[in-house]
Amino acid sequence: MMVKLETKGKFILILLFLSITNTSARRQGRHREESDGFSLGGLLAMGLFGIGAVVAAPVILPAVGFTAGGIAAGSYAAGMMSSAAIANGGAIVAGSTVAVLQSVGAAGLGAAGTAAAAVAGAAAGAAVSEAF
Repeated sequence: MMVKLETKGKFILILLFLSITNTSARRQGRHREESDGFSLGGLLAMGLFGIGAVVAAPVILPAVGFTAGGIAAGSYAAGMMSSAAIANGGAIVAGSTVAVLQSVGAAGLGAAGTAAAAVAGAAAGAAVSEAF
């Protein structure tokens, strides 16, 4: 069952709020010279990357070959499927990366998929923030 977009947005905002609250709580009682959390820019990068990942997933997956009608012939997804099948003796294992991406490509992101994409995007945002 698909969760309404409003519910997804609220869920993402709750996750972002909890990450900000956790960072603020960790900073209490520490000296200003120490840096143990994320800066405002880091939190902004995490939020933007998280939201960007949720928005980009339904666009990127069909572009690489994970479509509603199945895996597109000759696509990057077809190459992934071929490699996975060769590695597993001709079968695609349920729950494997290829199986999950095809499921999302066919049915769209559910609540868990949205949360996973948001967390992965936020992690990428944190990494980029730390790099700069």
